[in-house]
Amino acid sequence: MDKRWVVKTINDENTVDKLAQSLNIDHILACLLEQRKILTFSEAKDFFRPSLDSLHDPFLIKDMDKAVKRIEEAISNGERILVYGDYDVDGTTAVALVYSFLKDFHENLEFYIPDREKEGYGISNTAIDYAKSTNISLIISLDCGIKANKQITYAKEKGIDFVVCDHHRPGIELPPAVAIVDPKQPECKYPYDELSGCGLGFKLAQAFYKNRNLPFNDLERFLDLVVVSIAADVVPITGENRILAYYGLKRLNLDPRPGFESILFYSNVLRKSKACDKTVFTKEININDLVFLIGPRINAAGRIHEAKKAVELLVCEEMKQTHELSQNINDNNIERRSLDSKITQQALQMIRMDDMLRDSKSTILFDKNWHKGVIGIVASRLMETYYRPTVILTESQGVITGSARSVKDFDIYNAIDACSEYLDHFGGHKYAAGLSLNPKNYKDFKNAFIKYVEDTITDKMLTPEIEIDAEVSLSIITDRFFNILRQFEPFGPGNLVPVFIAKNVKAKGVPRIVGSSHLKFNVVQKGSSKEFPVIAFQQAKHYEIVASGREFDIAFCLEENNWNGKKTLQFNIKDIRRAT
Repeated sequence: MDKRWVVKTINDENTVDKLAQSLNIDHILACLLEQRKILTFSEAKDFFRPSLDSLHDPFLIKDMDKAVKRIEEAISNGERILVYGDYDVDGTTAVALVYSFLKDFHENLEFYIPDREKEGYGISNTAIDYAKSTNISLIISLDCGIKANKQITYAKEKGIDFVVCDHHRPGIELPPAVAIVDPKQPECKYPYDELSGCGLGFKLAQAFYKNRNLPFNDLERFLDLVVVSIAADVVPITGENRILAYYGLKRLNLDPRPGFESILFYSNVLRKSKACDKTVFTKEININDLVFLIGPRINAAGRIHEAKKAVELLVCEEMKQTHELSQNINDNNIERRSLDSKITQQALQMIRMDDMLRDSKSTILFDKNWHKGVIGIVASRLMETYYRPTVILTESQGVITGSARSVKDFDIYNAIDACSEYLDHFGGHKYAAGLSLNPKNYKDFKNAFIKYVEDTITDKMLTPEIEIDAEVSLSIITDRFFNILRQFEPFGPGNLVPVFIAKNVKAKGVPRIVGSSHLKFNVVQKGSSKEFPVIAFQQAKHYEIVASGREFDIAFCLEENNWNGKKTLQFNIKDIRRAT
């Protein structure tokens, strides 16, 4: 479908001019800073040179003092502690982090990940019963628990305390936990509320260390876990997340934990150095690699088998054992890809065969035979294909469970909340959520959801857009320009890879279709002697425009292509249109 090109505006040209002058950078780069609300030399310095010293005091988070106090009491009294987390990447990395740091101070400790099929998302009564039967008196929940009022009440009745560390939106009534560490609580005055679940686990560790006057440097070994959670959970890479991600990537590239090293071995980005017995990367690992190489493999453990295996991998220090665990998880990922592809095709066929579904402003599909572990991925794929709010549902243990995904500017959490009278449970974010309901309520929920979307979504929201940071001429693109641009990394939500527009360009030579649907050609622009190679993935449909000999406009990202040891700048094309 056609995309809208939306060029971002500049609020204050005077600020841009001052930034360009004080930093000695191109005006376009100064525009990128202003768009990111970086308005002074000092703010730019902090942005380009992130510092762990800039992390906020963890005790500014509401109830952090209570959480640390209760954990210290448990350690002092020799109580059994259970570290509990969700089965996705954020949950398993959070559990690995908190379990690992507490293990240095307390032996009477274990971790627990619920079974996706048998227990579902969040805190389960099964886990609480297990805790009671094994004399556990304190449960630390990570990436879940903020809406588990009934379960935490049940635990309290059994004499089990809860410390909840969650980053999801709370409900109107909070659960009866000893401490609730969640920056999204209305009463919490913490300066940054976009931490991942694992990020909150890191803040808990930071508070624990500060309480004991232990050196912060000892916590840096956990930053690889934090950056993987930030990437996989798609939280904004701004503020504290940017600092944690920056140093987490450094840790991953220089000294990855054995679990991550073995995962990346199966991703074909590792090799043994001939100069020394050391594993090195064939490329620098970035946020995209975490999203597409590490995240899916960790997730696959919980989707196909046991998420507990992912935690075992992440806390393991023996390379031989991690390779065995990684091989099993990699096999899970291969099976996950097969299921994902099969169910996606079935879902697409359901839409193609139904006129009402095809023309609807939302997608909501249910099949009781679909695998629960991959419906979130299927929801994402259908949302990308039809670009509209999407809910995919299946049935497990007599309960319908589902995953929801949304388009830009449409809050899927609010949409589901508006239909909550038909649900047993739901939770999530603006663009992704999970839910469960009784099968007898399915039709009512479906009708209510469709109506809510129909009444509230706009045509603009239903049209995919490309946000363009700035218009450039090819003449300004130099190695220095690109090297400064790279210092905007790590890229991600809130700090996306800049997209530029170049107008009235032409293809030099004959463009080629490579693979089944990709375009390759070189691009030039009148008034500039420069020529740049271009790759346009999945855009063979634009071949006629490019090959016509006439001028056209391109929306693109600037990247470095490394081929046979030779590095060159190239354009990664996001869209092509006839010259305007």
